[in-house]
Amino acid sequence: MFVDEARIFVKAGDGGAGCMSFRREKHVPKGGPDGGDGGHGGNVVLVADPAKSTLIDFQYMRHFKAKRGTHGKGSRMDGAEGPDMLLPVPLGTVVRDDETGKVISDLTHPGQRLVVAQGGNGGRGNTHFVTSTRRAPSFAELGTPGDERWITMEMKLLADAALVGFPSVGKSSLIARMSAARPKIADYPFTTLVPNLGVVKSGEYSYVVADVPGLIEGASEGLGLGHAFLRHIERSALILHVVDLTGGYDEREPIASILAIDAELEAHAAELALRPQVIIGNKVDAPGASEASVLLAAWAEERELPYFAVSAVTGEGIDPMMRFVGETVHQLRLATPHENVSYDAVYVYTRPEDEDLVVERTAKGQFSVRGRHIERMVIVTEMGNDEAVAHLQAKLRRAGVEQALIKAGAVDGDTITIGFVSFDFESEGLDEA
Repeated sequence: MFVDEARIFVKAGDGGAGCMSFRREKHVPKGGPDGGDGGHGGNVVLVADPAKSTLIDFQYMRHFKAKRGTHGKGSRMDGAEGPDMLLPVPLGTVVRDDETGKVISDLTHPGQRLVVAQGGNGGRGNTHFVTSTRRAPSFAELGTPGDERWITMEMKLLADAALVGFPSVGKSSLIARMSAARPKIADYPFTTLVPNLGVVKSGEYSYVVADVPGLIEGASEGLGLGHAFLRHIERSALILHVVDLTGGYDEREPIASILAIDAELEAHAAELALRPQVIIGNKVDAPGASEASVLLAAWAEERELPYFAVSAVTGEGIDPMMRFVGETVHQLRLATPHENVSYDAVYVYTRPEDEDLVVERTAKGQFSVRGRHIERMVIVTEMGNDEAVAHLQAKLRRAGVEQALIKAGAVDGDTITIGFVSFDFESEGLDEA
């Protein structure tokens, strides 16, 4: 089954908690803190895999969750990190964040990796909180939760040239004649229900051709099969526009066919109207096709469009057309700038969030405090531990939370919410409610 779109939920592993521990060994009656750190949670990673040809793996399983990091232990033993969850996807997969609609990445190179959900950080053990005045801290940090989000994946075929045209003009027969591809072929509309790829070898050049099915008038608005497959033309550097010189299944004149399909391509993406085109008149061996071919050749010459009259059945005109397409694709490749990017690198997606401190009055006597760094302070604090809460209070004061609340109009006794925790405000500090 060919599946080129999928929507999935990804959840990275949570970080493990740091350990609160003290050395308790024989002959060491007053051992210091020795709590280890928690392990980081596993990431959810998409990997571009040339062996994958569809997104069918995500058709029936839509929720993916990486494992969490383990908790730290005494004797300065850190917790193990959660293993990454690797999800192989086809080359040409475009990934979007569902909430923002933003394109996260475009996976076009084998082995390219994208972290779509980053694992939570492990909490620090109590060894990290020793100071000159706090020799035996009896608290440690909790781990932070891993990222979670819905993402949408769209697969776009990676082809140098795309065969486009109305149903039954002979695109599938052409790709079978040009390459080793063996699509289903029959003499009725919409025989081809999925895109087909074929590798063409002509002289010193080789290139990939895609047979894109389902284009009719209104395809850009969802009619026929074109709505599902128009995206597969977007990556092709060259459009091979195939017309039936005998009129095709709807008895349409070849020039009218070309204009109608061009209008659909432009409606889908305006840039496709500027894409280089080759006009291919198929079924030149059929009775009456020669006259139509002469008219079409003259029309193409006026517009400086390359034209080839071919027969996918007999092979007439196929070889020179293949050579021309190979040379054109080669020149287009040379003209395309290549970014100096290392695809060994792993791109980590994090949704843009406010890093600054934001204080907002939500109701009379109620304020909310936002900010990624501030909220993280609360997340890693064990609220049932008085010493940990006192440490949090000191950090919030140093971060300027108290001054920002006073500036916003907070007075003693007001309720302050940071993340999932609420506090009663006091001008000399924040005490947990």
